[in-house]
Amino acid sequence: MFTIGVLASGKGTNLQAIIDYIKQENLPIKIGVVISDNPNAYALERAKKEGIKAVCIPCEKYKTILGREIEKKYVEVLKENKVELVCLAGFMRVLKSTFLRSFPNKIINIHPSLLPAFPGLEAWKQALEYGVKFTGCTVHFVNEGIDTGPIILQAVVPVLPDDTPETLHKRIQEKEHIIYPLAIRLIYEGRVSISGRKVIIK
Repeated sequence: MFTIGVLASGKGTNLQAIIDYIKQENLPIKIGVVISDNPNAYALERAKKEGIKAVCIPCEKYKTILGREIEKKYVEVLKENKVELVCLAGFMRVLKSTFLRSFPNKIINIHPSLLPAFPGLEAWKQALEYGVKFTGCTVHFVNEGIDTGPIILQAVVPVLPDDTPETLHKRIQEKEHIIYPLAIRLIYEGRVSISGRKVIIK
């Protein structure tokens, strides 16, 4: 059984997509634990409903990074639950060296733009304001930068003339829910390797 851990700060729609995909495809992948920095995250409720261990490890308010001691707690919980791949699903904190060293090339994230365009917060709004004709979403490995790790999968979404931030975000999320579980499957199947900045999929 391949064990993943999911970190989420909010509604957990990508978590739900992962849960549903694992069931639908009958994959030998187990979500060992879901951790949130937010006690009110609906992602924790989704986990509990599925009988998945749900843990809240609160962080200091107004900080975008995990403090060193908090980071250690996250790593401890993930290790205790034998997590082999860490999946960030709307987790709103930046991971630093202690965390990254504990799971080298074993942390992935989903971002709502075609990286390297529009890193950071509310990327769909950035895309709309910039006036691009296409945007999308990206699954990537996590490194020390903000949304700068090697790219695993991407999906393209057209930007329509009458799009609002809400309508565009919704369509991007629909693609996220397809490519994120697929990326996890490819990693589980041993089909993903990294060469410099390039991700090679067999």
